[in-house]
Amino acid sequence: MLRTLRLIFLAVLGIALLAVASANRTPVTLRLLPEEMDNFLGFGWAMDVPLFLVIFTGIVAGLGIGFVWEWLREAKIRAAASQHRREAGRLKQEVSRLRAENATPQDEVLALLEGNSSPR
Repeated sequence: MLRTLRLIFLAVLGIALLAVASANRTPVTLRLLPEEMDNFLGFGWAMDVPLFLVIFTGIVAGLGIGFVWEWLREAKIRAAASQHRREAGRLKQEVSRLRAENATPQDEVLALLEGNSSPR
């Protein structure tokens, strides 16, 4: 059921992207610098591309920048989680060690029976 819904969603999204791409095929000129600055500096870069490529590239670049921004923002959270995992492991080892040390019987009679099976 969920797989079918996902496939339907992807099909609708694909059709929408194709519609946007076919409606925005007009070439546009992308420039690195404004024309006045190109003339002033003596160099410039320009390229004619279809408008839909500009739109889609902008969406992908925005997603990439957002992912990197969130990854950097959550660095403190990941560091704290790593520190807590190490501390939990250390405490788990300490609990295991203490349980092993205290595994001796607490009852004196049982300790005498288990420790000294030979008669006195």
